[in-house]
Amino acid sequence: MARMIRKDDIAAVRERARIDEIVSATVTLRPAGVGSLKGLCPFHDERTPSFHVRPQIGQWYCFGCGEGGDVISFVQRTTHMGFAEAVEWLADRVGVQLRYDDDGAGPARPREEPGRRQRLVEAHALAEEFYREQLRGPEARPARAFLADRGFDEAAADRFGVGYAPKGWDHLAKHLRDRGFTEAEIAVSGLGSQGQRGVYDRFRGRLLWPIRDVTGTTVGFGARRLYDDDPGPKYLNTPETAIYKKSQVLYGLDLAKKAIAAQRRVVVVEGYTDVMAAHLAGVETAVASCGTAFGEDHVRIVRRLLGDVQDESAGVAFSSRVSRGGEVIFTFDGDEAGRKAALKAFDEDQRFAAQTFVAVEPTGMDPCELRQARGDQALRALIEGRQPLFAFAIRAALATVDLGTAEGRVAGLRAAVPVVARIRDRALRSEYSRELAGWLGMNEDDVRRAVLGTQRRGDTPPVPSGPDPREDVVTKLEREALEVALQMPGVASGCGFDDIGPNAFVVPSHRAIHEAIRAAGGTTAAGDDVAGWLDGIREGAPAAVASMVSAFAVAPLPAANEEGVRTYAAGVLTSLVRMALTRTIADVKGELQRTDPSSPRYQELFTELIALETQRHVLVEDR
Repeated sequence: MARMIRKDDIAAVRERARIDEIVSATVTLRPAGVGSLKGLCPFHDERTPSFHVRPQIGQWYCFGCGEGGDVISFVQRTTHMGFAEAVEWLADRVGVQLRYDDDGAGPARPREEPGRRQRLVEAHALAEEFYREQLRGPEARPARAFLADRGFDEAAADRFGVGYAPKGWDHLAKHLRDRGFTEAEIAVSGLGSQGQRGVYDRFRGRLLWPIRDVTGTTVGFGARRLYDDDPGPKYLNTPETAIYKKSQVLYGLDLAKKAIAAQRRVVVVEGYTDVMAAHLAGVETAVASCGTAFGEDHVRIVRRLLGDVQDESAGVAFSSRVSRGGEVIFTFDGDEAGRKAALKAFDEDQRFAAQTFVAVEPTGMDPCELRQARGDQALRALIEGRQPLFAFAIRAALATVDLGTAEGRVAGLRAAVPVVARIRDRALRSEYSRELAGWLGMNEDDVRRAVLGTQRRGDTPPVPSGPDPREDVVTKLEREALEVALQMPGVASGCGFDDIGPNAFVVPSHRAIHEAIRAAGGTTAAGDDVAGWLDGIREGAPAAVASMVSAFAVAPLPAANEEGVRTYAAGVLTSLVRMALTRTIADVKGELQRTDPSSPRYQELFTELIALETQRHVLVEDR
């Protein structure tokens, strides 16, 4: 029989798990009005923050992609856990002891093994512990020498969790089997590979770095070859698994996330030892991609942590954009490969609102080598001596030609103009057109015309624009009333929301939400578990409006303080009731005019009209 977590335990997890703390591990949140926070959505790419969190009611919603829910659903979406796994994960964090029933009835039984994801996480935790212990053994002398040669002592290795995989065929596999893991679990975790004689270790005779997600959970490993007789690649990473997606993790992010959010800066380096060197030198915002190029998914991760946002006036191109992001600094080797990597980053830069820079060591040393040769200060100076990525990309294009000749300058114009034309920010594009003219020694107007001609040929991506949505007065008031009811059910109950009939809402979707609130027991049924009450409303609402429930539950309310919110809420609900009364009065008057004054129905309508007018008068006086 299916085993179910008891509902009151789920409610306890929702109550104790602060949604702002859980979300902040993934998204940088900033104030967005009384009791509201906002940031860049972790589920789609965006330039302006549309992801809102309401800690008081434990809800989140993105107005950009329409996703929303409570703290449990957020963990599900960000970690790919099932519902029960997410509840168990949160329960462990907040100290709730879960109880289980069989199909909701009968005595609770001992807790079974957690879900697959949790098993993979536990296997990686054991593996990290095993590898770190092996680094202390006699066989790991070459691994310790490798670290020492690069300026890393035992304390540095401990700080980053560095370990060693012994040369043997299945040392880790045996270790995991002894602790209850099956061959299939070891294989699917990526820690082992399936062979003819069983599962054997994926990493053997290598130095290892644990790769952790933003919460600090180890989800994979990066392994460096140490021995000449190792036929494998120089670096070998964990394969794609249920918990490890190389395009969605950044090495060092768990250590750097607080500094990134505080300093509004992220330094992107190329390898594990570069991250270690940077952090030890005081550059604590350094991260690196893991076995893949820095790409679109990494951009999203970095922007969320930076709180990288833009203000863009409706219908106006990037000329009026105001960047509120921080700095993204790419470090690359000074050789040709590093130059190409920087130019590739130029393509990704168009996704950033942050100012993007390049720090290139001219003699070709990477950050780790620079720290070894010249010390911590030299590495910090490299970062501080960054140059704008746009300028670097343009100068790199000019470096391929001889600017001492007329032919070379024309060739330089042809090489650099496409780079300038791809700059989306109109103000920056104009400025770099002027800079390019100076570097080439050409007429500024000629360069600007060349840039404009390249744009007109379609070499630059389109700039999004569009009108702002508009609401009529009735739609706006109905929406505001439902926002109040869903966010402040106690206030709504006191203002008589539950007495409002279904005819008070004329917008079909609003009426459906109102009916779902009534079906969930009204606002008085919310009690202390508002998040659970909202889940019940979502479940009872038609699928077409369930997302709208989440949106209304987190929408910022226009007030400067808590008292102002309550005044606003009471005013909105009173206005809705008054509007509904006005509509009903008009209907009664219309029927009264069509009714024979001598009929009994006329007297009924007249009496009803008097009562409605009296009720509306009382509402007006109360205002």
